[in-house]
Amino acid sequence: MPLKTLRFKPGVFRENTRYAAEGGWYETDKVRFRSGQPEKIGGWQRINDYTYLGVCRSLWPWQRYIGVGTNLKYYVNYGAFFDVTPIRATTTNTATFAASTGSDVITVTDNAHGANTGDFVTFSGAISLGGNITAAVLNTNHQVTVTGANTYTFVASATANASDSGNGGGAVTAQYEIHVGEAISTVTTGWGSGGWGSGGWGTGSPGTTQIRLWNAYNFGQDLIFGPKGGGIYYWDSSVGLTTRGVDIRDLPGAPTGTEAPPSVANYRAVSDASRFVLAFGTNEIGSTDLDPMLIRWSDQESVINWYPAATNQAGSLRLSHGTEIKAFAQVRQEFLVWTDTAMYSLQYLGPPIVWGSQILADNVSIVSDRAWATAAGVTYWMGDEKFYMFDGRTQTLNCDLRLYVFSNFNSQQKDQVFCSTVEQFNEVWWFYCSQNSNTVDKYVVYNYIEKAWYYGTMSRTAWVDASTVAAVPIAAAYNQKLIYHETGVDNGENPTQLPINAYITSSETDIDDGHNFGFIWRMLPDITFTGSTAASPSVTMTLLPLQNSGSGYNTPQSEGGSSSGTVTRSTTVPIEQFTQQINVRVRGRQLAFKVQSDALGVQWQLGVPRMDIRQSGRKS
Repeated sequence: MPLKTLRFKPGVFRENTRYAAEGGWYETDKVRFRSGQPEKIGGWQRINDYTYLGVCRSLWPWQRYIGVGTNLKYYVNYGAFFDVTPIRATTTNTATFAASTGSDVITVTDNAHGANTGDFVTFSGAISLGGNITAAVLNTNHQVTVTGANTYTFVASATANASDSGNGGGAVTAQYEIHVGEAISTVTTGWGSGGWGSGGWGTGSPGTTQIRLWNAYNFGQDLIFGPKGGGIYYWDSSVGLTTRGVDIRDLPGAPTGTEAPPSVANYRAVSDASRFVLAFGTNEIGSTDLDPMLIRWSDQESVINWYPAATNQAGSLRLSHGTEIKAFAQVRQEFLVWTDTAMYSLQYLGPPIVWGSQILADNVSIVSDRAWATAAGVTYWMGDEKFYMFDGRTQTLNCDLRLYVFSNFNSQQKDQVFCSTVEQFNEVWWFYCSQNSNTVDKYVVYNYIEKAWYYGTMSRTAWVDASTVAAVPIAAAYNQKLIYHETGVDNGENPTQLPINAYITSSETDIDDGHNFGFIWRMLPDITFTGSTAASPSVTMTLLPLQNSGSGYNTPQSEGGSSSGTVTRSTTVPIEQFTQQINVRVRGRQLAFKVQSDALGVQWQLGVPRMDIRQSGRKS
């Protein structure tokens, strides 16, 4: 019998049984497809040892900087993390401190401070309490626990002694940062929870708390940013990295009264067309209430002039399909705007209309404000129970992993879903929480050149593709570090390099014609280890035989059960060489084929292995 090639079509198929997916792949992790063949993905390395506070949900690279938004703070990264979180309120000459001997907990009295537990305050001008609690201990940034309308505590960097009897007051300035947000969504119950009219009268109904989501756009060298449902803030890069963001209403020359800029917005953007600042979901002129369907924009080239007049291009419009703007994307010469039921195009038309909207599709959904990405002129996004694409018209994107993804998807944490590209490999990546996880632990990838889907496990909270800041993607991890991806071949997230466990398993395929049993006694591997850093990189190839699609894998090995072999590169000169054959002992009607690596320094791409088969009868 001639050698049988193991050739599978690119992509992973999980919409049906393993046997129904014959000719393809069924299970995978840390593997992508390139030129039709599977290969291990690139490694990752932490950028440096600097960390931020909280869980990062937003990364915005521009020029030399990266904007980093967490549930606790907002930073500008420039080598290190610089805290630019805006200030909510400032008090002067009112705060006093009290310490207890043997404790590092300091009590602060500051009438009507307005802080919430978890918020941050920075003191200056405080004096020593007389002992270990020095001015340097007090005059820094602290996270507080609120104990009353006029009091709160924080944990100091030193423990008080008997000499700490002073109050540190006299000339204290306390700067209170804007309130912190949630790291994960939690179910709430009771009156006011859930949607209007849901639940019985007086019973309340379950709802979900909103996680802290920032968005940012650069205005030239400077930054426009803010949290969902919060203010619109401006960070001036020319003032320096230690300067905090400022509410645009407080910028020099900003109008007041009814002509003042918006006080609140869900999302902010700066248009590439003529440079307008836009607010999606914002307050009307003369109101402080957020209208979730209202879009407003400033005058051209202005951050502070938002009041419409005959001499400017400021204005507003309200979308009509839906109840809330959920997301937006700036693409080519327009903004795509998603509501909870529809999708719009927002385009610059010039005076007197300035910006006009056109509905593109009804009855479409998007799971989160970060669930979209644009690649090669096409926008892709994850909706409720399906994927979409827009290339001039809105279409459902065929997905070979739809059932796999959404049957193990935590919809309560859908605000954590985020999407980005890896343009180097023609990929769109979505990260999400699996059904029993409150943190991001899964990813699914669409390769728009191969038209292939694949998936895996990875814990990340935000991601941006290669940019002016770095030639490779940058991601945020749960260890509060930024990570370079597609660099090296190992897991360098922590100081000690770890191997990446990468594998792929095929669907069930007939050994011969599916009727007769076949006996496989050797396999001829075909693989390349190009890019490996190990001296002798290797993978394990395994054949998993079955009697039929419902029988399970055959055991034991002595009776033709699963059999594995190690394929090791032996030289790269004059050509790359590796193990010439693997001796196996496998018998069955069908089999699955698996390739796996779990050692340091290994990179591989599979070719087309072959098997030596002889017929072994029709009965088991």
